[in-house]
Amino acid sequence: MCTGKCAKCTADLLFPLGLLAVVGNILLFFPNGEVWRTEEITEKIWFFPGVIGAGLLAFLPASIMRAAGLEGSCCANRCGMMLSMLMSVLGVAGGLYCMIISAVGLQDGPLCDTGDGIFIYPFLNSTAEESYLFNQTSWAVCVRPQNVVMWNVVLFSILLSIGTLEAVLLLAQVVNGLIGCLCGTCMNKNQQTQME
Repeated sequence: MCTGKCAKCTADLLFPLGLLAVVGNILLFFPNGEVWRTEEITEKIWFFPGVIGAGLLAFLPASIMRAAGLEGSCCANRCGMMLSMLMSVLGVAGGLYCMIISAVGLQDGPLCDTGDGIFIYPFLNSTAEESYLFNQTSWAVCVRPQNVVMWNVVLFSILLSIGTLEAVLLLAQVVNGLIGCLCGTCMNKNQQTQME
């Protein structure tokens, strides 16, 4: 068992996930691929769930984890694993932040023009039984930006999934980091032969 290699593998998964989350968050600013004014963009996007939560707060622990998993690195020791464990707790918080903001963004629905030139949240106070998420015919209420409901549903769902996956990976790294902190980053060959 090598906790350092496990940390490096987890870090290698977190980098592309974080990058995908950042891209997803940026795309939310351009409904249907068009540029809109600030007051015509869904408010939850401005909380930057993909940039801050699933991006920056995942890149920080991933960098430490990668260093802790590289042989010969100054962080490839118990202290490095403890630091990766502490940073992973921060990353779990970032993943949860992304999950919560994305879930609220999905629940509230997008900001859109319903045909009278005023941008509102037409799905804001709908109950679970009448949620727009399960009634695609209600999506037609949003006239501008075109396809904004689909745009928001797909991208917020991707962010929700990424935040969940990152939180799980980083929670596993908290456990892995604790084991690495207590037992070291890798078992040496003498310990392995004694155990067999």
